[in-house]
Amino acid sequence: MLVNLKEILDYAEKRGCAVGMFNGTGLDSIQAVIGAAEMMDEPVIIAHAEVHNVYNDISLVGPAMLAAAKNAKVPVCVHLDHGVTMEMIDRALALGFTSVMVDASALPYEENIKMTQEVVKKAHAQGCSVEAELGRIATTEAGGETKVLLHAEDYYTDADEAKDFVGRTGVDALAIAFGTSHGFYTAPPKLDFSVIERVAASTNVPLVMHGGSGVSEEGFRTAIKAGIRKINYYSYMSKAGYEAAKACIESGKTKYLHDVEEAARDAMKEDVMRAIRVFSLRGE
Repeated sequence: MLVNLKEILDYAEKRGCAVGMFNGTGLDSIQAVIGAAEMMDEPVIIAHAEVHNVYNDISLVGPAMLAAAKNAKVPVCVHLDHGVTMEMIDRALALGFTSVMVDASALPYEENIKMTQEVVKKAHAQGCSVEAELGRIATTEAGGETKVLLHAEDYYTDADEAKDFVGRTGVDALAIAFGTSHGFYTAPPKLDFSVIERVAASTNVPLVMHGGSGVSEEGFRTAIKAGIRKINYYSYMSKAGYEAAKACIESGKTKYLHDVEEAARDAMKEDVMRAIRVFSLRGE
């Protein structure tokens, strides 16, 4: 069933857990994410990142995501991830996305507030949730292999600034920086969980972890207990699909692309199930 982000985050807050957001770059990954959520009987967020629009335009992948969400047996939010232009945000709203992330974190503080306020006004008018970002994730959404910054604290979200930002914008969720990076880590990330605690106490809104791939299970659990309610996860899910596709090709057992796609889809589904198990604090 199709729901907005606020509904999903209310669920996470009541349970004291987090809900995973997974990028759907094509039909195989959309099926993998929804299938994993149904197998785990947990809500999920499926997203289209603006940076991925070069692979599948939102006009094609968006309706597929929405159809999959409406037909799902579990609550599904369809989310625009890292919307950096008003054009892309407006396209997502017009299609019926139930959540948009406005990422104006690279802009000066007051400009970030102004753009976020504009998006909140538009989105809330049609029942769509809004996530924004304050502080800087060390790498861009495009990812790649990343090195942990020597002075990552320079990017961290300030609790007092976050309180002012949330109060002036009315966002439904806030992505914060506390030491994670997009893409693949070449060294274990140095995470400052006290940043999460301080921002959670000052804002009273659900907090979002970007750059979730590569964080240890213990790191996830600590972040969730500190106040993280949404975790963005893509790179290692995609890597699992890539490795399965490569193995299928190298096996020489098929010459059909659909067999390769099936192998990739099944591997991504297993990886997403593992992530959901951790985020939902199963076994705690």
